[in-house]
Amino acid sequence: QVQLVESGGGLVQPGGSLRLSCAASGGTFSSSAMGWFRQAPEKERHFVALISWDGGVKHYSDSVKDRFTISRDNAKNTAYLQMNNLNTEDTAVYYCGTGYLAQLVQDTAEYWGQGTQVTVSS
Repeated sequence: QVQLVESGGGLVQPGGSLRLSCAASGGTFSSSAMGWFRQAPEKERHFVALISWDGGVKHYSDSVKDRFTISRDNAKNTAYLQMNNLNTEDTAVYYCGTGYLAQLVQDTAEYWGQGTQVTVSS
């Protein structure tokens, strides 16, 4: 059973930065695509970014492109989301997920983490 655990969320001022981590266990992390998603209050969960198993393919939603960077360290079974120039619209619970690339870009995943809260406020 694959387990994903997110960390790194918190409260940040507009214009600030955070780095989220997603630690994976129980599966074949190094051969799996990883994705980040977010769910704002009273809204559905949506795709934010994905990365292929080898890091060769990365894709972002338009709302975060040029501000967020996804990466992974297969030796540590961990994926990251570096978030810069945050604004209040980025406030959400952020989830990581693993699955096929086609799944991830359609807001779905085989396995999900429990989520980490990111709040952008002055």
